[in-house]
Amino acid sequence: MAAFRFSGTFLLLALLLLVNKAKSQLFIGVNYGQVADNLPSPSSTAKLLQSTSIQKVRLYGSDPAIIKALANTGIGIVIATANGDIPALASDPNFAKTWVNANVVAYNPSSKIILVNVGNEVIMSGDNNLISQLLPAMQNIKNALDTACLGDKVKVSTVHSMTLLKQSEPPSSGIFDPSYGDVLKGLLAFNNATGSPFAINPYPYFAYRSDPRPETLAFCLFQQNPGRFDANTKINYMNMFDAQVDAVRSALDAMGFKNVEIVVAETGWPYKGDSDEVGASIENAKAYNGNLIAHLRSMAGTPLMPGKSVNTYLFALYDENLKPGPTTERSFGLFKSEDLTMTYDVGLSKSNSPSPVSPSPVTPSTEPKKSAWCVPKTGVSDAQLQASLDYACGQGIDCGPIQPGGACFEPNTLAAHAAYAMNLYYQTSGQNPSSCDFSQTAMLSSNNPSTNGCSFPGGSS
Repeated sequence: MAAFRFSGTFLLLALLLLVNKAKSQLFIGVNYGQVADNLPSPSSTAKLLQSTSIQKVRLYGSDPAIIKALANTGIGIVIATANGDIPALASDPNFAKTWVNANVVAYNPSSKIILVNVGNEVIMSGDNNLISQLLPAMQNIKNALDTACLGDKVKVSTVHSMTLLKQSEPPSSGIFDPSYGDVLKGLLAFNNATGSPFAINPYPYFAYRSDPRPETLAFCLFQQNPGRFDANTKINYMNMFDAQVDAVRSALDAMGFKNVEIVVAETGWPYKGDSDEVGASIENAKAYNGNLIAHLRSMAGTPLMPGKSVNTYLFALYDENLKPGPTTERSFGLFKSEDLTMTYDVGLSKSNSPSPVSPSPVTPSTEPKKSAWCVPKTGVSDAQLQASLDYACGQGIDCGPIQPGGACFEPNTLAAHAAYAMNLYYQTSGQNPSSCDFSQTAMLSSNNPSTNGCSFPGGSS
């Protein structure tokens, strides 16, 4: 009996660890820019991050105060070298060793540094001298990490702009600008050999600014839309994020680097802008970031990379009030630097989820009631199911039960997860028939779709 109790306890602990790991959502990170004079103390920021489901922080430098403040939190830290340091890093291995010792080794293992980015958007800088020295600098940083026995724990990469792509529509035709072909081959060979990611900055917001039609906005915000059909793959893309990331995937594959992982180093939406900056609003920012987070949490991945969420760093933790340029440049912060409250709620807090959609008032009726559930119609494509799942979970309903460890995670299929979310959205919207439309892909059913251990809320028709 003692052995049985030990086994049961061990199994319970293992299950709890698995659930906790699932809830930690390692694929969600945030950018921490510092072009500001009103930022909270590093210790306050560390406490804020620990109160959220954010598990990784990307710095644009290697601020020791921040790195120290994040010690023993378990939060992954991405640091970076300045573009101006690249020539010295490339030409002098000892300079690279000194840099690694001062900015990585000094904080290991208390601070969990996971990646060193050598520069930021160097290729698109137009500085050919800097571009030619990028790969040697990365190699010297990598060698220094290996010497310090940290090469397996800390990867080395660099961050690229989406303008590196010559073509991105449709996603299957994504290709990089051939004028950077030789440089990219060397960088990608490095990524491939060392297991480091290809980091890119996709911003659907900028795509919308160049094409401000209502259907483009819905496509960018993960909202209901007809989608955009890729005739080559026969995939109907339902959101711009997936389309942009898959365009990068296609470009990498076209160069023969099918195994290089993609990391989204930056993506976000401004909540405020000047009068001529279309689309910058709290409503749109909340929709984009909230629906993106819901999409990542669904673990659906993209059409070309299904079943796994792309590691994504949201832009940004705080506003940077000293950034030059239009108002949008200073209006991406998810949290307010003055009091650490949310600029708007996208469900990142561990203690609070977005408020559920308030049920609409229903006029009492003397007609007999019968239970009804909102379910997907037969023959609905995976892309449509994914769009419905993202939309429903992005509206503030509790999609926790279909997360790993949740009561309705099994069966772990897109159809089952979408059905749960679509029905819950319908039920919490006052059982309004219009809430069970989902671009004509859903219907009301009198058949209870609940399964063993997973109860679908049922309303009345």
